[in-house]
This record gives sequence, structure tokens and C-alpha cells, in this order.
Amino acid sequence: MKYFVIIGIVVCCIHGIGGANTTRSAFEDARIKPDIIESAPEEKIEVKYGDKTVELGNELTPSETHQIPEIHYKHEGGVLYTLVLTDPDVPTRKGYNREFRHWLVGNIPEENIAKGEVLAEYVGPAPPKGSGKHRYVFLLYKQNQGAITFDERRLSTRDGPLRKRFNIKKFAEKYSLEGPIAGNFMRVEYDDNVPTYAKELGF
Repeated sequence: MKYFVIIGIVVCCIHGIGGANTTRSAFEDARIKPDIIESAPEEKIEVKYGDKTVELGNELTPSETHQIPEIHYKHEGGVLYTLVLTDPDVPTRKGYNREFRHWLVGNIPEENIAKGEVLAEYVGPAPPKGSGKHRYVFLLYKQNQGAITFDERRLSTRDGPLRKRFNIKKFAEKYSLEGPIAGNFMRVEYDDNVPTYAKELGF
């Protein structure tokens, strides 16, 4: 009996390490590290758009990702978190302050995003025609100091132009956030619904 218990523990440990390595390696292979973060997350955020699941770089469409997704992640009781969805490929993969913030929520109690403080309302991917596949990156940060008084301008779904030139690394440094401790990402390319979505964003 002891033999099987030990084997079970070893297998569980190996499985856990493999999962962490998979997430970290995917972020490094996609060059999300070092493009916008200095260290890749160990844990994976579970992201679902209806029956579509985000799986570390799989391809989805603007139509499939237009609505707010269902999010789950490993969390601690009584801890607050910050969640962001950012696109580092607008307008180019080169340069500085190139990110477009698609979603930003702070002061999230555990994983109850609905009770968090919305700094930028969710807007789905709408990559310009001919710009290729964009990486849309979900990142989770831990707020070790508890509740934060964010001085960011709150952005609605109509504030598209104000979402440009975001920098998640600077944002995390500004508010002393730990992480990213978890993440996930997808790739999305232009489809025929993008002009409608862009108009809704105020472009």
C-alpha cells in the first residue's frame, strides 16, 4: 500500500510540474516573454467562450470571442487579484507601448471577476484587415497589499482610441502587482465582422 501511495504522489508531482512547464514554454515560444513580460506564468487561466476554449495559442475568430468569456484560475481565500487581456500586436510587434488593453479588472476577490473593479470594460478582438494573427494575452496578477486605489481612467466599450499604448509591465510595476502568476492566450485574425466591432469601439 505504501508503495502505491508513493508512486501516486510522484505521478501527481510530475503532472503538476509538466503543466507549469507547458504554460511557461508556450508563453516563451510565442515570445510573449520577453515582448511584454519579463517572466512567463506557471499556471494556466481557464478561458471559455461558450463551447470554445482558449488553449495556449489556439486560433479563434473575432465572432467567437466577442462576448465576455468565462474565467477560472487557481486562487487563495481572501486574496485580491488583477486580470488583464492585452493585444501586443497593435499596430506592430516592434516598438514601445504598443499594447491595446481589451479588458482590465482590479480588486477581484478570489476569482469572482463580477465583483472586481472594472478599469476597462471588455471588448473582443478586432484585428485590422491584413495585419495577420494577433496574440491576445490573458494575465493574472496577485495584489499582495490588498485593495488598491487605481487612478486609471475608466474606459467604456466606446473608448477604443484611449485603449492604445498600454503597457502591462509598467502597470504592474506601478501598483506593485505580483506576477503574472497565471496566463493564457489565443491567436485571432480579421474576419468580416471586424468593421462592425471597430465602429462599436469608436474607431
